[in-house]
Amino acid sequence: MNQELKYRFCEIVGSDNVKTDELMKLHTTFRIGGPADYYICPHTVQEVNKLITVCKQEKIAYYIIGNGSNLLVGDKGYRGAMIQIYRNFNHITIHGNEINAEAGALLSTIAKKALEHGLTGFEFASGIPGTVGGAAVMNAGAYGGEMKDVLSGVTVLTPKGESLTIPKEELELGYRTSIIAGKGFIVLRAVIDLSPDDKNIIKKTMDDLKVKRTTKQPLEYPSAGSTFKRPKGYFTGKLIMDSGLRGFKVGGAQVSEKHCGFVINREQATANEVCELMDTVIKTVYDKFQVKLEPEIKLLGDF
Repeated sequence: MNQELKYRFCEIVGSDNVKTDELMKLHTTFRIGGPADYYICPHTVQEVNKLITVCKQEKIAYYIIGNGSNLLVGDKGYRGAMIQIYRNFNHITIHGNEINAEAGALLSTIAKKALEHGLTGFEFASGIPGTVGGAAVMNAGAYGGEMKDVLSGVTVLTPKGESLTIPKEELELGYRTSIIAGKGFIVLRAVIDLSPDDKNIIKKTMDDLKVKRTTKQPLEYPSAGSTFKRPKGYFTGKLIMDSGLRGFKVGGAQVSEKHCGFVINREQATANEVCELMDTVIKTVYDKFQVKLEPEIKLLGDF
């Protein structure tokens, strides 16, 4: 650890918001991951900008993390700075049919706020465990809805440290993709455009989706959500199940018996065990069906 570098980070965000050698398993929904050199929680856009400037000056890697819901960090950790914009970046305001949410706001919290104000269209995201910033980057979706259906636009921080507002039409939102990551943008806030509806109808939709999730998804175990992207014309879980891999294990990692599209941390799994399991799934499905599965989760750090 570089004490001088830590001091510079502390000058920006305060010593209480800088940790060294912080285990990333404490900050990912997979509950897997070794230590990050620096784990930093800024409060403002200006602080984020200053942190990134220092990282670039010192030529150290950095990564923006939200709720850690779509992330597998290596067992050896991450050599650089993890900058978390979840806990301190979650302010939500509502004006008419429009919700303005900072990047760290949880999708579930936004869905609850929409319900309280009688706004429909965001029910699909009520059970997704991520933040709106990450959801915008990957055009997250579930149960027939996607972020592209409700996003009006996003405000991002550019690699030059400038704030830029991008309308939905320019985000090139596709299946689990957008231009945001490719251009090195960092989402700061998102504007969501919804429609008014009866609160009872909205709540019933959310309740029905919750029942579907709890009965069909392995929510009782840590995971990173759907592990693989859905190949066009196929259902990932069915491909894996029909390949005879339901319940398949590598160490503490397992293909969920409830939903084969999920790899779960069944019992203190390591990142390497998850990777070995994923490789086996990809090879087996390809050998049987000639369909190439691609990871939906982000792999980061040293394995």
